[in-house]
Amino acid sequence: MNQSQDGVPVVRRVSFIGLGVMGYPMAGHLAKKGYDVRVYNRTTAKATEWVSQHGGDSVLSPAEAAEGAQVVCSCVGNDDDLREVTTGKDGAFGALEKDAVFIDHTTASAIVARELAAACADRGAHFLDAPVSGGQTGAENGVLTVMVGGEADSFERVRVVIDSYARKVAWMGPVGNGQLTKMVNQICIAGLLQGLSEGINFAGRAGLDVDGVLDVISKGAAQSWQMENRGMTMHQDEFDFGFAVDWMRKDLGMCLDEARRNGSLLPVSGLVNEFYGKIQETGGGRWDTSSLIRLLRDS
Repeated sequence: MNQSQDGVPVVRRVSFIGLGVMGYPMAGHLAKKGYDVRVYNRTTAKATEWVSQHGGDSVLSPAEAAEGAQVVCSCVGNDDDLREVTTGKDGAFGALEKDAVFIDHTTASAIVARELAAACADRGAHFLDAPVSGGQTGAENGVLTVMVGGEADSFERVRVVIDSYARKVAWMGPVGNGQLTKMVNQICIAGLLQGLSEGINFAGRAGLDVDGVLDVISKGAAQSWQMENRGMTMHQDEFDFGFAVDWMRKDLGMCLDEARRNGSLLPVSGLVNEFYGKIQETGGGRWDTSSLIRLLRDS
């Protein structure tokens, strides 16, 4: 990387692997910030669409995406998807430049983060696990929260890149700590959404003006992002948007696995995970996670 006057490397060439509901707008913010962006997506039509909208280049493999890039970002589905685009056939790690930084924004396990960090180091490159919170809206508006694990100096070198699509970026410690922090985030959201579902259902059955209840309690100690952004749609029985139940079940499964390893007790998270399983059984796997209230209404 070229050096600025203060000795901090200047990043110009950034690649992005995975153009889903999160990756597509995140990569778009990089282009708007003036980076030379190259994209790869398993469905090539999506990459072609992105290039037509934002410029840059699209390639046909993760390895091509990594060639010559100073920073490579990824945002894919799960641990297996992440392994496929990094260490699999035509994976990015086979073409990573020495001293390049690979930033993974997938919500994955801490185990795979540590595994890939070691594989990255073998090539003389650096790995950061950097899951995000804020959903599709946060990605589109460039106001995500990013929790980063890895080497502190690598993080400082690429922080300006992450700032392109983030409102809050924080280094959480060694590799894997980004994913562990995201697990805490999901554990908190799961319990909060169940409580919000119970409260709204209770208000309705008690004959209260639910809109009025939400308006007043959102100005007090019960206030939360979920209440502000999902309370009204929960009351209106609208769930065709947002963070899907299928994704939350994946995330909670990782939380429960990690809890078994570190001895944590997650009784509420385990129960809410079962509730989401019931929603999947009714065909609601792509509904927003606020659809927990459906189980109460239908009982």
